[in-house]
Amino acid sequence: MIAAVVVDIEGTTSPTSSVREDLYGYTRARLPEWLAENRTGAAVPIIAATRALAERPDADAAEVAAILRDWLGSDVKAEPLKAAQGLICHEGFRSGALHGEFFPDVAPALAAWRAAGLDLYVYSSGSVRNQQDWFAFARGGELASLIGGYFDLSTAGPKRESSSYEKIAGAIGTPAGRILFLSDHPDELDAAVAAGWSAIGVHRPGEPNPPRPPHRWVDSFTEVHLR
Repeated sequence: MIAAVVVDIEGTTSPTSSVREDLYGYTRARLPEWLAENRTGAAVPIIAATRALAERPDADAAEVAAILRDWLGSDVKAEPLKAAQGLICHEGFRSGALHGEFFPDVAPALAAWRAAGLDLYVYSSGSVRNQQDWFAFARGGELASLIGGYFDLSTAGPKRESSSYEKIAGAIGTPAGRILFLSDHPDELDAAVAAGWSAIGVHRPGEPNPPRPPHRWVDSFTEVHLR
């Protein structure tokens, strides 16, 4: 019997377009100014990590901004980019410039699963800070109170590696066989199943990742029955 549900965000709980256009767009616009403003403070570890990853040890803040923007445009899952995005968008959520956008079936399903006693978690390549803000500042009402924890690349690891799912299971203290993962990406489902989890693919109209066997696929959380 399932005791915990772990959900992906992009393409699963939320439209890919809302993440790419809103979060990515806001980050892209603010990156150069934010790095310049914070080059002796919050941006220090991000600049250092970007220099190391890009093998550009002497890159100044302007070049680091260009590198990060390039990674953003290519959707590179780089930790310094995700960290910068989390800090930059944190400002946007609190100013009202950004809101978490969710498919209409998500909030009722999460509330029903939580009321039934299931533990709910989020695992996304976006930073934990971004994830928390996405749910806390959801359009139509906060959803963060339903979520027991958040995992990202730095706390769990890459989403296409089974070891990441093993790490999450250990962190939440739930046996692998009692965890269900919901994602729109077949490779992530493969990795979760390899770690002993149950997995269901979510393919919503207009989203980019096509279903792939052997997983079961649904187009709405209303089709996921856990009890």
